[in-house]
Amino acid sequence: MSVRQVAKAAGISNPYLSQIERGLRKPSAEILQQLAKGLRISAEQLYIRAGILDDSSAGAPVDQPYDVTLAIMADERLTDRQRRALLDVYRSFVGEGPDEPDSPETPGD
Repeated sequence: MSVRQVAKAAGISNPYLSQIERGLRKPSAEILQQLAKGLRISAEQLYIRAGILDDSSAGAPVDQPYDVTLAIMADERLTDRQRRALLDVYRSFVGEGPDEPDSPETPGD
């Protein structure tokens, strides 16, 4: 498919899609959802191709971090800012953020 055909199928402008393709713009989750729909592939496959998810993470158990990431990215009720905040908080809890001390929890935590 040409960029023009993909843009039309996804319902986004051709110039915007061209900017995404050239790396000048970073698409929102909503745009990625529209692209997946236009390309007739799953959002998960598009996230893998866009580098948001690892190919090795596809189809793994639900308790893996990428499933939470995928759920957050796919939730159309959230804004991009809310998605980033949720992902930052989630990653900090599962240890994907800054290193945390190995001390036990203190009472009241």
